[in-house]
Amino acid sequence: MAAETSASKLTLPIGERDHYIGSLDAPVILVEYADMECPHCKDVQPILKDIKERMGDRICIVFRHFPIRSQHSHAQKAAEAVEAGAAQGKFREMAWAIFMHQDKLEIEDLIKHAETHGLDVERFKRELKDGLYAKKVREDFTSGIRSDVNGTPTFFINGVRYDGAWDLESLMEAIEKPLGVRIGLLAQNFTRQAASGGIMLLLASIVALIWANSPFAAGFSNFWESTLSISLGSFTLSEHLLEWVNSGLMAIFFFVVGLEIKREIQTGELASVRKAALPIMAAIGGMVGPALIYLLFNLGDSGNLGGWGVPIATDIAFTLGILTLMGSRAPLSLKVFFTALAIADDIGGILVIALFYSEGIIWLPLGIAVIVLALLIGLNISRVYNKIPYAILGIILWVAFLESGLHPTIAGVLIALTIPTRRPPDTRVLLAQAVTVMQEVEDLGNDEEKERRRPSVVQTLEVILERLQSPAQRLERDLTPLTTFIILPIFALANAGVSVRGMTAQDLLSPVSLGIIFGLVVGKPLGISLFAWIAIRSGIAELPGDLNFRQLASASFLAGVGFTLSLFIAGAAFPDPATLASAKLGIIVASLLAAGLGWLFMTLNSPAANRSSKFELDTEDI
Repeated sequence: MAAETSASKLTLPIGERDHYIGSLDAPVILVEYADMECPHCKDVQPILKDIKERMGDRICIVFRHFPIRSQHSHAQKAAEAVEAGAAQGKFREMAWAIFMHQDKLEIEDLIKHAETHGLDVERFKRELKDGLYAKKVREDFTSGIRSDVNGTPTFFINGVRYDGAWDLESLMEAIEKPLGVRIGLLAQNFTRQAASGGIMLLLASIVALIWANSPFAAGFSNFWESTLSISLGSFTLSEHLLEWVNSGLMAIFFFVVGLEIKREIQTGELASVRKAALPIMAAIGGMVGPALIYLLFNLGDSGNLGGWGVPIATDIAFTLGILTLMGSRAPLSLKVFFTALAIADDIGGILVIALFYSEGIIWLPLGIAVIVLALLIGLNISRVYNKIPYAILGIILWVAFLESGLHPTIAGVLIALTIPTRRPPDTRVLLAQAVTVMQEVEDLGNDEEKERRRPSVVQTLEVILERLQSPAQRLERDLTPLTTFIILPIFALANAGVSVRGMTAQDLLSPVSLGIIFGLVVGKPLGISLFAWIAIRSGIAELPGDLNFRQLASASFLAGVGFTLSLFIAGAAFPDPATLASAKLGIIVASLLAAGLGWLFMTLNSPAANRSSKFELDTEDI
């Protein structure tokens, strides 16, 4: 599962090199990256002035240049002119003059602004001609690139990028942070962390283990074994809560996995043979290696041979979380590689579940499932973008799979593959439409008429925003937090509760447990590294430029954190409760060992990189 990225931070510290209004010791530091020719930057200047008047000494407003030359041909020289004015103590005067006269930014116009504000014109002309302040503007621009500035104006509040609305009330709310906003920001900051999904899984697993080994252990078992029934006329669907989690909630999880698979195949790291070769080969090795090792440990026990699928899975939430916590020791290309590997691994895991861990086939419901799937494909081909028919048919497909004997989670993947995508929209047309709609209301002089027109404007803007993403993209965006922070923790809570009371070292040393441990801890990294090496040496794939093979091999140990899917497959592979408990214990021990070894080898073989030293920006790109 893809993980969310953390909020962008300001990389260049505030200092005396900056232009600012207020004290650098103020409790709130608001940094603006602006383009002197950008009309939106002009529009927010009065708002910033109002904020300063309201906040007084509690805020310091810092200005930095971000000239986008591809859009504004005069922005670079205008920024240098502001710096030339600042050198003579006239920063604010020159900046305001240029903002207010963005239609007059030729060299002659800039000189007139200098004359108007009493600058030494000869010095101003000489410094502008020599490009004396181009380096200063370049430094601002480069710091903006590194801080993930995504346009102008971009604001940072106390070092964290602000992505909200630019109006006065929204900015004031973000700056003052009332209690409701603070709670919301804490939640957003947590969910944006790539490691947060792994943290939630870990906490749920710890709770499950403590609960299952506490005096309330009987309540733990009774709770998950309680029955929940749904009836519609003569049709009744009755399952234990544990089965509703594993077959119902996890179908939603696999639906999101299916959406991710579809995205990666269409536009991501699996979109071309060359890009896909390395992660696919590594994923194949990461499944073959653990399966063979498990089979070696269990050759003499035909009853447990079916557990070979348990150690083939990788839990991407934990893996990417650990890579994120390692910071610059884990290059971005390594995280991208592991995300693609996890998608390929998910495809393999889904096929394994469908082919080897489904029950005896019942043909009537399977026939119904085929018909429903054909209807879903028909909706896709007909470009039906409304989600309701897909939801209704999707539920019917899930029930049909459940009754057919095939694992119902497969229905989630198949539904996802039928969700329609769209070609990217013409953003210039949508922008023109949005501006036109907003301008029509702004031109109305009567406030009462503006308020009357507001609902229609909001509706139009919502339609425009809807067009920016396809139904598949919107569903992936909306459901990923649900699966990451609710469904997977519930799954861990239901499945990780292994009672160790009465267990001995013999349980951990059983062929099933050892096969899983060695499969995940040894088979995973060995298989990934070997197959990746073969792909590279044969020429069908190549390592990304900032990644070496030692780093890849070291990080491959992290793929041994199998947890979520390993627990899931174990539940399907081992009907015997004692064997299942031993398998779960092996999964937990293996995941801890794999995480520790991965962290150790990554630390030893991945010296921390200096991000800024690797970033070179050509002056022409400013």
